[in-house]
Amino acid sequence: MSDQTAAAARPRVLFIVSRAHQLTMKDGSLHTTGYWAEELLVPYHAFTDAGYDVEFATPVGLAPQPDPRSLSAHQDADLQSILDLQNPLVLDDVEVDGYEAVFVPGGHAPMEDLATDKVSGDMIAAALAAGKPVGAVCHGPAALLAARRPDGTPVVAGYRLTGFTDEEEEQGGLAGNMRYLLQDELVGLGADFVKGPPFQSHTETDRNLHTGQNPQSSAQIAADMLEALGA
Repeated sequence: MSDQTAAAARPRVLFIVSRAHQLTMKDGSLHTTGYWAEELLVPYHAFTDAGYDVEFATPVGLAPQPDPRSLSAHQDADLQSILDLQNPLVLDDVEVDGYEAVFVPGGHAPMEDLATDKVSGDMIAAALAAGKPVGAVCHGPAALLAARRPDGTPVVAGYRLTGFTDEEEEQGGLAGNMRYLLQDELVGLGADFVKGPPFQSHTETDRNLHTGQNPQSSAQIAADMLEALGA
């Protein structure tokens, strides 16, 4: 097999990334945000090191912004070197059938756009229904809020999962001025939310849904998904 043929045959993982640069707070102020660098980079390298091509898509096809609080100089240089991240696909143009798995990194940004994005929600629902591994870490599970089954019921209803907890949000200092808290919203849609100690690695796997609680869970959720993929 030629190198070109081998490259074309590499399995692909889709990263759905928020394009939001700001989180609208309860008092109307805007909190600078973006995706959390560790939550994108650690799974990205885990998948690519395992032989997968990672492709990125945002709701509008524009390059997403890392949360400046999540960046070290090394991470910034690493992110800038990922050319596909600088030129993501338009989410509306993506067919989930062509991917082996779907992953959503966190940062507060998904709470601004992906939480209500029907295209993203439909894609996640389709991937889950098809048995593909679907993963989300920290605030990434906000994208699950928009996912509905064909009968209109929330996809998360009846799933055991985790995500950034109310306690962690309070410790981070933003909880009192947020329009909603992720844990509360997921529970309100019927999810069985399981939390671990604050800011320690914790993941949950229920069927083909893989969720991680916080940035510290980035490596483990990638490992969970790669195990599900048989990699």
